[in-house]
Amino acid sequence: MTNWRTIGIIGGMGPAATIDFASRLLAASGATGDAGHPHLLIDCNPNVPDRNAARAGVGPSPGPALAAMARGLAAQGAELLAMPCNAAHGWAGDIIAATDVPFISLIDAAVAAALAARPARVGLLAVGATLDARLYHDRLADAGVTAIDGDRAVVQPLVTAIKGGDTGSAIRAAMAAEAARLVGAGAEVIIAACTEVPLVLAADAVTVPYVDATAALVAAVLAAARRA
Repeated sequence: MTNWRTIGIIGGMGPAATIDFASRLLAASGATGDAGHPHLLIDCNPNVPDRNAARAGVGPSPGPALAAMARGLAAQGAELLAMPCNAAHGWAGDIIAATDVPFISLIDAAVAAALAARPARVGLLAVGATLDARLYHDRLADAGVTAIDGDRAVVQPLVTAIKGGDTGSAIRAAMAAEAARLVGAGAEVIIAACTEVPLVLAADAVTVPYVDATAALVAAVLAAARRA
């Protein structure tokens, strides 16, 4: 029997972030050969309805598509589910209702990592759908921590550019500058609260503790997937 439960990935939001997550799962598994890696089932669907449009009330809900993806992965044998997209967690309830397969929350994993630094204020590099759904705000507030929003007018165009394949120096510099602005506004921890952000922003570009939500999800998924 394999040492790992089969991991189902609800992906495509965006595709590069999904591949980044899957690659990091494999890199962190500690395997020394093919058979030592976890079995990944990946539904990389770039046609899930836009999360920002849905949250703004000008587009269809992604919930039905996410639920269908969850059911499909469960039918293929997934024993736990994960979704490397922050904004789509606004519809996590649809996934949880669709199947009995455990769903590992990226938001919960990232918040736990941030709280380990005992901050009073946390900066969020996130798109509008994540901010408007208060996916981080409410969890942080429950712990007595204040969330400071990144400027969505800055972050969203950068994320759009990254989704289009631009991870060049100008994009990297602009994302680092927005992180620095949040630090200047009092953030004691920065969360990369969009899975495109870590594709251009590394910890050494941030002057306070930096929580890469993708990395936090990798750790949480591998912990849940490893058989006793």
